[in-house]
Amino acid sequence: MTKSEVQKIAELARISLTDDELERYAGELSSILDYIAKLNEVDTDDVSITSQVTGLSNIFREDIVEECNLKDELIAQAPDTEDRGVKVKSVF
Repeated sequence: MTKSEVQKIAELARISLTDDELERYAGELSSILDYIAKLNEVDTDDVSITSQVTGLSNIFREDIVEECNLKDELIAQAPDTEDRGVKVKSVF
């Protein structure tokens, strides 16, 4: 991977990189892409497709709705409130 290709990727990601970083990442990304190319050479034609290899499964707890009235406690901890709501600074 060339420095100009890394620069283009950095621009698309809105990341500013120094010349040293461009050179370093060009080398690192080239190594990664070379490794991926080696993985693509592996013959997997006789390998069966698997989606679960450990034999384990997730155990979920039952979803039980419980009454919870913490609104007054939460409002009391807010630094600024208005009409039973938390007042925050404008974002825009």
